[in-house]
This record gives sequence, C-alpha cells and structure tokens, in this order.
Amino acid sequence: MTEPLHHRMYLTAYDTAAQSLFDRPRTGFLLRAAVLTELAIRGHLTEIEGVAAVAAAGSTGDSVLDKALNDVGEYRRSWKAWLRYDRKETLEAVEDQLAALGVLTIEEKEKSSFGLGSKRQLTVTDPVAAQALQDRASAILHAGDSAERVDPADAALVALAAAGGIRAVLSRKDGRDHKDRIEALTDRLGDIAPGLEKAVHSLRVTMIAAQGGMGGS
Repeated sequence: MTEPLHHRMYLTAYDTAAQSLFDRPRTGFLLRAAVLTELAIRGHLTEIEGVAAVAAAGSTGDSVLDKALNDVGEYRRSWKAWLRYDRKETLEAVEDQLAALGVLTIEEKEKSSFGLGSKRQLTVTDPVAAQALQDRASAILHAGDSAERVDPADAALVALAAAGGIRAVLSRKDGRDHKDRIEALTDRLGDIAPGLEKAVHSLRVTMIAAQGGMGGS
C-alpha cells in the first residue's frame, strides 16, 4: 500500500544532513495540508459552499486522519482555518505514528540544565529512503510532462514542498524558474476541492502571518 501523504510529507521535510526537520512550525502547516488532501483524495472530505465538509464518515484506519475527519464533522470552518488548526498536535501524532512503524526514533531531551521543558530528538531510521522521496519530488518538479498527468498526491507533495520552501526539494532559483510548474501542480488540488487549492496557493502567506516570519524552527 502506498504511504499516506502525511507520512511522505514528514519525510520530505526531514533534513537528512542535520538529522532534524528543516523547520518544525512550517512542517506542522504542511502536515495539516497533507492530512486534508489525503482525506479529500480518499473521498472522505468534500466541499460545500467553499467550506470543508465530510463526504464519507467512519474510520479511515489511520488515527491522524480519523481525528481530522471527526473535527471537520463537528465544526464548520474554511479550508484555511483547518490548515491552521491543531498543527502541533498533528505534527506530534504523525511522529508517533512513524515511530510505531519503526521509521522514526524519538528521544525526549531536556531543553536546559534547569530541566525546563523538553525537546524531541528525532532520527529517521532510513535516511536514504527519505532522501529518495525528496529526490523524487524534485524530479517531478523538473519533469517536462503535463501537470495533469501527475498523480494528485504527488502533485500535492511538490506543491506543499514549494510552499514550505523545502530546500531538499527545490532551491530558491528553482522556485523562480519553475513558478508556472508549481502553480500547475497546485492547481491539481482544484480537481478535488477548489477551496483547498486556494488555501494551498496562499499557504506561504498563511505561515508568515501565523509565525510572524518564516525563520527558525
């Protein structure tokens, strides 16, 4: 079975050289978008009057997806609002899933000598596989085929990597040189839910607004 989009998104956002996420807050946003996209692709989410809505209730077999699906069923919110919602919790839940699968190891470390708080030390057990995912996303970005021929989940992965500025997938120059390609891949989300497409198109601005800047993790 193909790995769900939110798992692939996490590994794509993992910096194999630094052995950590490229940017933790941004990854939270990207995972929220990946979760919503996965649910929409599977037919569990739809759009009614521009707002995310449940199309098929019931368990997806994935606790992260189930949590998001249940939340959408309880509250009426825009796609953009759902992208911002529960980001830290979603990030940690995905990490717990990957750890349970043996894809990731998690070690809780104290942030300071005073023992105030803790920080997760995260190590991908197969960095070669993570690098392969990043290389594949980069190859899709640079490919000359029509965006319409790209699998929707693959198109979403590249679109989100571009929105987040994941340098393992694309450089700043790539972002400029392949702007039309990125736009076309993001547009593929419109086939699933126009509001989701719009939210991803503006995701970079959403992240800036929420974080007060794009630096740091």
